[in-house]
Amino acid sequence: MGEEQKNINEEQQRIDRVIVEIDHIMKRLQIHGKGVKSDTLELRKTFWQDVTVNLDEPDDVVETFTSIKQQAELLSERERSHGQIHTQLKILTKLKESPYFGRIDFKEQGEKVAESIYLGIASVMDRNEEQFLIYDWRAPISSLYYDFPPGPAAYGTPEGEISGKMELKRQYIIRNGNIVSMFDTGITIGDELLQEVLGHNASTQMKSIVATIQREQNQIIRNEKSKLLVVQGVAGSGKTSAALQRVAYLLYRNRHTLSSENIMLFSPNSLFNSYVSTVLPELGEENMKQTTFQEYLDRQLGAQYKVEDPFSQLEFLLNEEEKSIYYRTRMASIRFKGSLQFKSYIDQFLDSIDLGGLYFKDIIFRSTVIVSKMDILDQFYQLDSSFSIPNRIQMVQDWIIKQLRRQAKKELRKSWVEEEIQFLEKEDYLEAYNAHKKKYEHQNETFDDFEQEQKFLMKQVVNREMKPLIKSVKRLRFIDLKKIYRQLFAEKPDKGYNDPLEWSRICQISLTALEKNILPYEDATPLLYLKDRIEGKKANLSLRYVFIDEAQDYSPFQFAYLKELFPYSKMTLLGDMNQAIFLHSKEMVSIFEVDSEKEKETIVLTRSYRSTKQIVEFTRGLTIAGERIEPFNRDGKKPTLTRVNNAVEWKKKVQKRIRELREFGYQTIAIIGKTASETKFAFEMLSDEIDGFLMEKGSIHYEKGIVFIPAYLAKGIEFDAVIMYNASQQNFGRELERELFYTACTRAMHELHLFSLGEESMFISRQPKETYEVLKEEQSF
Repeated sequence: MGEEQKNINEEQQRIDRVIVEIDHIMKRLQIHGKGVKSDTLELRKTFWQDVTVNLDEPDDVVETFTSIKQQAELLSERERSHGQIHTQLKILTKLKESPYFGRIDFKEQGEKVAESIYLGIASVMDRNEEQFLIYDWRAPISSLYYDFPPGPAAYGTPEGEISGKMELKRQYIIRNGNIVSMFDTGITIGDELLQEVLGHNASTQMKSIVATIQREQNQIIRNEKSKLLVVQGVAGSGKTSAALQRVAYLLYRNRHTLSSENIMLFSPNSLFNSYVSTVLPELGEENMKQTTFQEYLDRQLGAQYKVEDPFSQLEFLLNEEEKSIYYRTRMASIRFKGSLQFKSYIDQFLDSIDLGGLYFKDIIFRSTVIVSKMDILDQFYQLDSSFSIPNRIQMVQDWIIKQLRRQAKKELRKSWVEEEIQFLEKEDYLEAYNAHKKKYEHQNETFDDFEQEQKFLMKQVVNREMKPLIKSVKRLRFIDLKKIYRQLFAEKPDKGYNDPLEWSRICQISLTALEKNILPYEDATPLLYLKDRIEGKKANLSLRYVFIDEAQDYSPFQFAYLKELFPYSKMTLLGDMNQAIFLHSKEMVSIFEVDSEKEKETIVLTRSYRSTKQIVEFTRGLTIAGERIEPFNRDGKKPTLTRVNNAVEWKKKVQKRIRELREFGYQTIAIIGKTASETKFAFEMLSDEIDGFLMEKGSIHYEKGIVFIPAYLAKGIEFDAVIMYNASQQNFGRELERELFYTACTRAMHELHLFSLGEESMFISRQPKETYEVLKEEQSF
């Protein structure tokens, strides 16, 4: 028997022993879990039997509350224990299939014998809890696997650095408890393992691949010091995957002080949220909070305005005639309102607020002004200007509520109140009776006094009518925010707008939209910032880590706003300037490169793992500085270009292409259009013959199969094969569309097929001819 086979046999024997131990642990957990489940069910059944309920005396009420609280806490603890056991069993089930993926033999300095460390997705000890059979990939010692080749090595612990020598570094591919492949390797995760993982078909959800974490990705995952961590990664470089594994690492490292509730991910769209939703649960962690910036804007402003989303803004730019005055004005408006210059302009306006500039609304009750906007204005400007604007607004709010309560007393004497009493429901009288009884329960009085009854019911009627108004005042709806914001477009900004005519046009389209209660996307953040500065916005203290994916799509203003919103949170920005599909994205470069944070670190990922070498060699030519992108050495077919003359020919050839791709076994095929309307047209063209799914901006998940999707919604997602609907010069002929075209093409893992209705785009024709194949009429691919 050769040495290699002997090693494999020994390793397989160890795997078999580990699986036996895992089985033993699982059986023990299952028995314990049944007991906990039984206890939980019994507690639910007997909850009220075990609670002392007595409401006769105040002391009895306190005792009752304590009894209920204790019983609820006991039930909660049992349910939590049952949930933890269920999670542990799920992880152990995965470990039975593939217990670990790596091994290092590390001899600590001063020791005579090296210790073998086996790495998996979770730690497992033997049944006596004396020895680690598997180390969690997030454990401090596990960093050796990702960061060092055999030889001198060191890792950090809370007690300090531990150095020594790595004598062996081995990787495994294990399926169903059996070794498929095993090999020793150097510093990087071996190409053989990557080939195995990356060669598989795409899924409808991102997978956690901790076995293939690269050294530079490990730096992202284990970074705990940086206040601002900026990750600039090319398409397919694994930046999002590394960020999610970073979340898992942080939860593991700080498990006693940090929970998933303390972490927020801002993702590009709701579809992406669904796509990444399984990564953390796969690693045994709960998902962190997930939202999009648009959802945040809608929560804050959506009740009062129709807030445009970024995709509608992009659709406008892609569909509008480039030479039109409206297009050029909107472009200028988007650039300026996304800039720090506009933020400075708003700050200057707020600094001058003591000289005027605030506007309020009349408080109206039953069609009558009971507190006028001028009275509110006078009240505000009577207050000491040394107080902050939000503090003075709070004082004005308190004053208004006092005025409303005085008005409520006056309303009691008005005839409308008596008329309303006649229409009260039976429940209203019952409520009045119970309230009266409670008030006079020790005075042996009966509810037969007509005047008392009338007085009480009148109060009920007035309070009910006044309640929505008081609620509105508490929400600060008496501030005329729209009128305040409109002032910013009344004259030229003090610092800096060079073109008076263009500024006049920007003002015109801004004021027209506001008049209709429409809030263009570029206005949403500035208006919200102005609102927060006037009303007062408490900093969010509960979030300790904030992740922003596709950060290049945020304007400098938006990023500055988020920093003020989460001043005490550590931020991780993930972006790729080559995919900067929104107009203001180019300016985000300055945020990436010159942000003044002292505790800032930037990590650049230039190697692309998603696509085959042939696809990367083609797509890197689509973008500026694409020569820096390094393809992973995974062979595949060259991208293809198919020219067609009309939609009928396109339909026939695409149908054929899809059939061939399906026969090849691909499970996720994307037909990508430039715009939503174009994508929908392609879907309708093929829907009779092909069973597919149309993805729109409101979509929250997708299934395996054929997906019709606009390029901007496909960000961050990957597919086995991509078919570009129309890669013609007419469709992609503007420099503005370069990044969108690049984004669409880089979604492909294995095959990329470009169809052109007429002459192909300059983005294709400028590429070296050897990087793609032009298919003739008779050719298949």
